[in-house]
Amino acid sequence: YHEVVLEYLTCSSGGNMRDLHESSQTSAKFNELVRSICTLLARMISNDGVLNILSEMKEKKGVFEDGFSTPCKVLVDGVGPCSAMPLNYHLSPIPDGSNLLKAKVDMCTLPSVVASEMSSVQVIDLHTHLLPPSHGSLCLWGIDEILTYHYLVAEYFITAPPSMTPELFYSKSKKDQADIIWDALFLKRSPISEACRGVITTLQSLGLSDAVRKRDLGKIRDFYRVWRDKGPSGVDAFSEKVFESSGVKYAIMTNIPFDVTEAQHWRPAKKDYSRRYRSALRVDPLLSGDVKTIQNALQASGYPLTLEGARQYLRDWCDTIKPEYMMASTPHNFTLKDSGPLSNVKKTGVNEEAMKQPFAFVDALSNQDQCNEDTDEAPTIINENSDYFAQVLMQVCMERDLPLALKIGAHRGVNPALQAAGDGLAYVNPSILSRLCTQYPKVRFLVTFLSRTTQHEACVLASKFRNLHLYGCWWFCNSPSIIADITKMRLEMLGTAFTAQHSDARVLEQLIYKWAHSRRVISQAMQRQFSNIIVVGWELTRGEIRRDIWKLFGGTYEEFMKKSLL
Repeated sequence: YHEVVLEYLTCSSGGNMRDLHESSQTSAKFNELVRSICTLLARMISNDGVLNILSEMKEKKGVFEDGFSTPCKVLVDGVGPCSAMPLNYHLSPIPDGSNLLKAKVDMCTLPSVVASEMSSVQVIDLHTHLLPPSHGSLCLWGIDEILTYHYLVAEYFITAPPSMTPELFYSKSKKDQADIIWDALFLKRSPISEACRGVITTLQSLGLSDAVRKRDLGKIRDFYRVWRDKGPSGVDAFSEKVFESSGVKYAIMTNIPFDVTEAQHWRPAKKDYSRRYRSALRVDPLLSGDVKTIQNALQASGYPLTLEGARQYLRDWCDTIKPEYMMASTPHNFTLKDSGPLSNVKKTGVNEEAMKQPFAFVDALSNQDQCNEDTDEAPTIINENSDYFAQVLMQVCMERDLPLALKIGAHRGVNPALQAAGDGLAYVNPSILSRLCTQYPKVRFLVTFLSRTTQHEACVLASKFRNLHLYGCWWFCNSPSIIADITKMRLEMLGTAFTAQHSDARVLEQLIYKWAHSRRVISQAMQRQFSNIIVVGWELTRGEIRRDIWKLFGGTYEEFMKKSLL
């Protein structure tokens, strides 16, 4: 209805507002007026009823938080035409009960409708490293934390001068480290990497466009100082502001009972924290059979050094933090011994570790007639040689009907001098998933891979096991071009039976840019898939598009979490 409304408001016999439309000072606001009227007109024509809309305004429902004084911009349905712009969250001006959701969507209106629905969906961030403000210094936020995030530290050291060693860099204060990175990545070169672009998106969303335009890091710090000066209440308020700005319904933390620094915030008394944060119990030592770490934790807490002691330790922590799931990031060289239904299947093929060596493929071809399957001892990912995996972790997962989330493919300490910025990735055989899902059919597995090369095989496996759920584009895969490829493939192979993204955020404000950027990329992938079924004769309504987008951003996850297999 845009052309009709615009024509009426600008013509002399109508609104007679052509001057407002043509003036550079008022044209933007005038366009908001036109688009907001279009939204209200569309709702009335779809039979929502004028009285119903006025009632929503009076009762301050949905977007009408300010009642009859609600600004026009919040009634605008749809987003700007630039396909490269981040898709920032905003509450939809079309409520769930609107008859407009029954309207058919054609190829002409599809891009706008998909982008609008994508920008207004509240997401579930099913894996982060965030901790709530109640956890004090473990809650990371602020410009210095943003600039010293390990993505940016790693990028800085690509071109850092020889005089700046990692040891010297890390000996400096957080503020000095941030100054160095700001100067190197934002002032001395254009911030075109995804990590740098994310900083700009975040600051713009927080209302700091003027400081960004002037490259004024001091002014940005002044903004944060206002929040810090308010004390704990200021941090809580800022946290809520970030969740609202990013459109995150709730985020799942990574909680580590083996870390005494974090454990003190749970015991002897659990600290209260916002409903925006939910817990997950990180159990890497149990997955890898790290006997020393496990025994130290049991001894420190007064548990017997037995398998039953370890099980009770895990049960008690589940009672304390009430996790959504167990989770672990698996080292690249964990192993899983064959047992259960697949234990008699002989392994064939090449040694995967040998394939990582120089000239490996040449050597393999020259010796292919001498292949000995008994020497194929290549590591996969899970160390099941320890009883802690099967008799503690998996048993408690089944007892409590808790899923196990696995992040697969990180190669820790590729460059140890860079500390957290020095981790890399390694290829891991995805067939491990079929063995896990087969051996533990009553346990649900949430899985994401770090390597791009494993994504296709993971999709195939996800289509074979109902206890396997793929989620997100993790770490090195969290770049627009890779997100686009992975999402397109998953949509083609799995429909909406996966979760499209998670932020993996460690710094609170990263929720803003990671979701704004991902919404845009995934919107384009969804538009492509919807257009593919429209052209072959399938009719879509806006409500169906809303439903499917919600499934990708949290709905399917919640369905999977409710699906008990016991």
